[in-house]
Amino acid sequence: MLRKMLEKDRKRLKRKIHIRKTLSGTGERPRLSVTRSNKALYMQVIDDTQGHTLAAASTLEKELRNIKPTVTGAVQLGEIMGKRLLEKNITTVVFDRNGYLYHGLVKAMADGARKAGVKF
Repeated sequence: MLRKMLEKDRKRLKRKIHIRKTLSGTGERPRLSVTRSNKALYMQVIDDTQGHTLAAASTLEKELRNIKPTVTGAVQLGEIMGKRLLEKNITTVVFDRNGYLYHGLVKAMADGARKAGVKF
């Protein structure tokens, strides 16, 4: 069981490195990175040229703790992240799926951000 999990993580990290070779966020078009675990969902917008996180949202935040790591919760988190980006006048981003398949929670977070008005 442990060996299978380690192999799964290794493959995801390999995909992540392959994606990040070409994907980079700039000041005009920062990178929207998503991470998921069994307990929480995380989204952050990063300017890779300066190495700064411009905005972040997580289900571990005090006001967002009621959001569960499900597809509907992922859509809600994406909408909240989209609103935070629009408040900071960030309208276009580069989507970084972080080695995860574009399916389920990752797709739901992206759709939620799109619903809020962010383009990618």
